[in-house]
Amino acid sequence: MTKKRRKKSKNYFTQDTENAIVRYNNEPNPEVRSKIYEREIHYAFFKLTENIIHTFKFYYTEVDQIEHLQHEVITFLLSKIHLFDPSKGAKAYSYFGTIVKRYLILSNQKNYKKRVDKAPTSVLEEDETFSYGINDHNYTDPLSDYIDEFVNYVTENLFELFPKKHDAEVADAILELFRKRENLDIFNKKALYIYIREMVDVKTPKITKIANRLYGIFKDNYIFYLEHGYTDF
Repeated sequence: MTKKRRKKSKNYFTQDTENAIVRYNNEPNPEVRSKIYEREIHYAFFKLTENIIHTFKFYYTEVDQIEHLQHEVITFLLSKIHLFDPSKGAKAYSYFGTIVKRYLILSNQKNYKKRVDKAPTSVLEEDETFSYGINDHNYTDPLSDYIDEFVNYVTENLFELFPKKHDAEVADAILELFRKRENLDIFNKKALYIYIREMVDVKTPKITKIANRLYGIFKDNYIFYLEHGYTDF
């Protein structure tokens, strides 16, 4: 009877990899650092970038081959490797995976827009995969994902966060801007204040006060989200 092979998951990026990254960051000798990277880190970065590129289909790129895109992303990871701090609770796999996805999303959107601007309308209509970068449900912007979770969290806990009824009404009016952000064409701060006052009877200082409290909740949890890849609401 043949033994079934164990299914390997993320085995290329282990605790040993994380330990190697910490040693790399703490090593003052550039030659020793180079050996640590080549022997213990490079393969993990290579597989991480490869898996994310193919899983999320980040194929809109300025380079001719995906391997070149990988090299570009790995180089970017190396420029950020010194920022990894395990004492903050982040795991290396999640931390660097988030960096890769954010980098590729921005790169993909930029190159997709270039192709849209240059391509004839007939080509866009015929190419069913061309709209993937914007419309496919698997392709998401981390900030947009976080905003959705932030809005849901505050909405569900509105009266706990803002016990006073009027404060809660103002907060909900501000949240409505987030809910309708894709359909809004307002970029002027004064116009936003007017928009909020149309929804609820409130003076500008109160809007600012509630907005600052919402921003505090948003900022503190967004930092956690960037480091861990998920919210802690």
